[in-house]
Parts: sequence; structure tokens; C-alpha cells
Amino acid sequence: MAHLDYLREIEKEGRLRASGPFTDTPGKTAMLILSAPDREDLMALIARDPFEIHGLIEDMTVNEWDPIFGVFNDESTMPGRFLPKRD
Repeated sequence: MAHLDYLREIEKEGRLRASGPFTDTPGKTAMLILSAPDREDLMALIARDPFEIHGLIEDMTVNEWDPIFGVFNDESTMPGRFLPKRD
């Protein structure tokens, strides 16, 4: 499927950080965590997705996220400041 091939491509590029379907929603819905330097670049990345090209994205919400805690901390505005405490 072209959409999955596209996701694999942008994952290899480091642009797709995580994705997957929601399990408790009607219809097919998913979340993608994408890396982009700015909104314009992000929208260009989405525009290349075969789902977008063929009009299969019915609704989309785009939010900027600052991952202070967790596995994406090194990509936050505070890298290294909130690492897990070691016992």
C-alpha cells in the first residue's frame, strides 16, 4: 500500500517519529508524530502522503508538541533536564 510505503520512507528519513491507529474510535483514525523544522515543511510532508493526495484524510488536527518528559526528551526545548531518576 502506497501510504504504508510512504510512512516507511519518512521513518527512514527520521521525519516520522511514531505512528499508529487509535483503538477506541469509530472508523480508521491514527496519530502521527512527525518532525519538521516549521509548519510549512510539515504541511509539505503531509501533502506528499498518498492518503492526502487521494483525498482520504477527512479530518486532521496539527499541534506543535514539546516532549519534555519521556523518550523524546532529547528533542525538546529542555533536553537532559528531566531524565528519569535512577535508584
